[in-house]
Amino acid sequence: MIILGIDPGSRTTGYGLVNNEPGKMTYIDSGFIRVKGETLAQKLGDIFFSINQIIQLHKPDQMGIESVFMHKNADSALKLGQARGAAICACHQAGVEVFEYAPRQIKQAIVGQGGAHKDQVNHMVQRLLGLRQELQSDESDGLATAICHAQHQSMQARTGLPARAFSRRRSVRR
Repeated sequence: MIILGIDPGSRTTGYGLVNNEPGKMTYIDSGFIRVKGETLAQKLGDIFFSINQIIQLHKPDQMGIESVFMHKNADSALKLGQARGAAICACHQAGVEVFEYAPRQIKQAIVGQGGAHKDQVNHMVQRLLGLRQELQSDESDGLATAICHAQHQSMQARTGLPARAFSRRRSVRR
């Protein structure tokens, strides 16, 4: 199964592709899209077009994408959400199933702690995939999202539970 991971952004959108087979995950490709355009519509169109090209080239079966979070301000979150929407629409149009993961879930899956720093995620992505080349941070985050989804899919295959069962932590009140 080929998995596309997306780290959306209104200026730079990172992506990574892995092949997830039972007991083995292999690197396919990764990179980042420097979003072009003056207007928001042009930028979103560029993301949509670029993701379409990646889909046509690699034919992924599923896509994992980072969910929206409030980082610095509401305007940044809105732009991030719109970039996500462009990527999700490109996948939907191509028939690629979409799964969403919170940033903390992705970091937890890769590093083992939800508060990990970008350099820790980058290092672990390189180790998990056996890569020797340096990765740009958005590219690394795209691969981390793909790996996170691959791990959730593998857990589903082993347990028979839906992948969504592993994507949320529930607290128990007493």
